[in-house]
Amino acid sequence: MKTRVIVVRHGESTFNVKRIIQGHHDESLLTEKGEDQARQVGQFIKGISIDAVYCSPLKRAARTAALITEVIGGISPQSTDLLKEISLPLWEAMSFTDVEAQYPEEYKAWRHDPKALKMSVPQADGSTQAFYPVRAIWQQAADFWRQLLAQHQGQTLLVVAHSAINRALVGTAIGLGPESLNRLYQANCGISVLNFPGGWGEGVQARAQLESMNSTSHVGSAVPALRSGFKGPRLLLVRHGETEWNRESRFQGQIDIPLNDNGRAQASQAGAFLKGIPIDGAVSSSMMRPKETAEIILNQHSDVSLAVTKGLWEISHGQWEGKFEHEIEAGFPGMLAAWQTKPETVQMPDGENLQDVWDRAVKAWHEIVAQYSQQETPKTVLVVAHDAINKAILCYVTGLGPEAFWQFKQGNGAVSVIDYPEGVDSEPMLSAANITAHLSGSLFDMTAAGAL
Repeated sequence: MKTRVIVVRHGESTFNVKRIIQGHHDESLLTEKGEDQARQVGQFIKGISIDAVYCSPLKRAARTAALITEVIGGISPQSTDLLKEISLPLWEAMSFTDVEAQYPEEYKAWRHDPKALKMSVPQADGSTQAFYPVRAIWQQAADFWRQLLAQHQGQTLLVVAHSAINRALVGTAIGLGPESLNRLYQANCGISVLNFPGGWGEGVQARAQLESMNSTSHVGSAVPALRSGFKGPRLLLVRHGETEWNRESRFQGQIDIPLNDNGRAQASQAGAFLKGIPIDGAVSSSMMRPKETAEIILNQHSDVSLAVTKGLWEISHGQWEGKFEHEIEAGFPGMLAAWQTKPETVQMPDGENLQDVWDRAVKAWHEIVAQYSQQETPKTVLVVAHDAINKAILCYVTGLGPEAFWQFKQGNGAVSVIDYPEGVDSEPMLSAANITAHLSGSLFDMTAAGAL
């Protein structure tokens, strides 16, 4: 039985507003807005049965947890030092501007090579000791998971902490290292959901599935706000709406199945969800189901024309297409189990393998990013594709390989957000993943499981 963990960042704090680095410094308190955000989290998750709540002991996170649990009732947060924010001993209580001016090389590493960030910390005897903050927070996150999963197998848990530790929690859970700190974003009171198949362990099979990441609609923002200073494009990656074959769990691949009525409704819901976001361009797979999904979304953006590409077509399942799982197992014994556990090893009979999909998806993706880079102002682009394509793109932008394919969930009509701080040549940031609250009002993905 899976262990489901809901991860929340604290609400807006006084130091957030002033752009002051917090770390272990504990004078920062929630603003009035931050307290409201915490209560909104409580209202959003109120109907979920939660078995235990853990939080950082630092005031901004502990207060957020207290406000959430006041709303949901029936449970008290347990604090643990393993959820404290990243320790930045030379920078805490300093402004980002002052840190950049006084520690230019270290600040550059923090932004572009976080694993290498080193601080020479003075010791009582007058010597200094080298400290690697991002490596330390990654180890701290792994230690937390090891303890948590040993105690709460099969339960639903709430964790309330901070930006960097939450990024480390998500990163360690899905197999990313400390070099990936800046590939993930956590907004104030953003909510993420991780599903663990078992206890903490090594290897792909022990990793968590990222059901969703950094959902913010409950605090009034459909998608997380674009971060200050970002100059490159923002891409809104959407999976097409439901088809009858999704509903039946039949393998579609490159058979051109249209949306069903529910799929059209999901596309309309995605369109309403994204209505208030200015969209500058749109690209879709040229297959019917994503193309119609994109067209329905763009009914809210009549000035935007839709480009289509074969590069974003769904994976070709070859001889599996049109079949149910039991038919595939009967005709190709053992291959389905391999696909579900080691997808990067499977060559679809008369079809593609994941590397084929990866190569053409990444090529098409790069062309889109390049087209909308180096603009005077950041551009927002709608991209609508398929389950396997979107999962390949999400693996790629986070720095994972095809072996991590199943670690990203993609619901019909779900929205993910990828930002490029400096354009096509910069490291992308996954700002949100698999947001489906607009489809059901639930934190959890309630869309059809469906075959690809």
